[in-house]
Amino acid sequence: MPSNERLSTHSKALKINRDKLVHGTLAEIGAGQETARWFFRVGGAASTVAKSMSAYDMAVSDAIYGPAEHYVSEARLSAMLDHEYSLLLDRLDATRGSTTTFFAFANTVTIRSRSRQEDGHGWIGVRFQSQPRGEPSEIILHVRLLDHESTHEQEALGIIGINLIYAVFYLRDTPETLMISLLDELTRKEIEVDTIKFAGPCFADLDPRLVDLHLVVLGLTDAVMFTADGEAVSPGEVLYGKDVLILRGGFRPVTNTMMDMLETGLAQFALGKPAGHEPVVLMEMSLHNLTGDSGIDTADFLARATLLEKLGKRVLLTNIAHFYGVAVYLSHFRVKRIGMILGLPALAQVFEEKYYTDLQGGILEAFGRLFKFGVEMLVYPSLDSKGDVVSVETLEVAPQLRHLYRHLVENGLIIPICTYDRSQLGIFPRNVLVMIQKGDMRWKELVPAEVARLIGERGYFGYQPDSHPLPPGSQTTDSINF
Repeated sequence: MPSNERLSTHSKALKINRDKLVHGTLAEIGAGQETARWFFRVGGAASTVAKSMSAYDMAVSDAIYGPAEHYVSEARLSAMLDHEYSLLLDRLDATRGSTTTFFAFANTVTIRSRSRQEDGHGWIGVRFQSQPRGEPSEIILHVRLLDHESTHEQEALGIIGINLIYAVFYLRDTPETLMISLLDELTRKEIEVDTIKFAGPCFADLDPRLVDLHLVVLGLTDAVMFTADGEAVSPGEVLYGKDVLILRGGFRPVTNTMMDMLETGLAQFALGKPAGHEPVVLMEMSLHNLTGDSGIDTADFLARATLLEKLGKRVLLTNIAHFYGVAVYLSHFRVKRIGMILGLPALAQVFEEKYYTDLQGGILEAFGRLFKFGVEMLVYPSLDSKGDVVSVETLEVAPQLRHLYRHLVENGLIIPICTYDRSQLGIFPRNVLVMIQKGDMRWKELVPAEVARLIGERGYFGYQPDSHPLPPGSQTTDSINF
């Protein structure tokens, strides 16, 4: 199939049905037999479908797959795939295993209904053989169903199911094409893929963090999340109903100032909260902070991600330019409180009207979106050119915005971080980066010890041990934004 050709859902289902090598089981819970229905609709399903089933009653579902704490979860999906794939091999491998690539497809989903007026979401997965009697590989997705009609959510679920099964058999050698194809005949207004996990011999060389990056770059979602172990996680499962604290930055590199901002901001944000109710802390990187003149350097992205992981931090990677966009995104998960840690220079930029010319209501519309959800901006002070401390109380904004600024401060929406290390003020990643690239060894005093060690050992950000200073103009920091 030419790379620019997109088959319809009907054509994909029919091609799979006509492929004598492909045979498997479909188990779907939560929105009907939407994927299986396509195989029966186009004809010839007996060649593909060994079994199609659902188990809506919880007692029946538990009897088949074992008890579950949550029925719409990755754990439940994995139990379904384990059971159905093993059963398929037990029953059919002896008679047709030498001529068949088996697969087990499963989903567990919740959609809109009269009693549940929220966007649907769910887990979808397929375990498959790439050759007869080969070791299985697997792809698991988490999707958000965004249409406001339950029947449309069901239709979208069936289409993405066919797209996934088709992709693992015919597009698996080109993961980027595979990922793009998941939304064939769908739009982002209907569905979002915010988590994708590849496993098994077909995908042994894929770095899950680069997979996450591509989900955002390719437009399948606005944000992805991965843990301090580099594992992809569904943002909703981590964030739903929680307090959330975000530090946004380029992290090129992580500095001691950033760590002090995080520590003091967290202590202030969590003040008075009982043990066990600590906020979810996220280090957020935007594509806007990753993109340079030549696009996104994946090695540079992995360096930043690795440093954050080694510091034990959870990373949120987004395609969101403004703070208000982050607040709107988080609101989808019904978070209780949103705290945003930022430096005084970043707060000054927030009050520059030139950044909101794309909004009909300008800066007022942006602030309406930002503070509608109860965002608290915790602001770390800075130093001016004379070496004096500039804080929330002393920041000067444009005359026409002064009343608005004071209103936000007096109502506790813009909050000064009161405890800080004065020696950390004035340390900016862009300056540290220049020192790293010029071989100025003082940079090691400005970053956490583990960060210094990794940069030194692995040569991140152009660092070269015992190197001579780089010639003027050979490096640029124009795209660094903090």
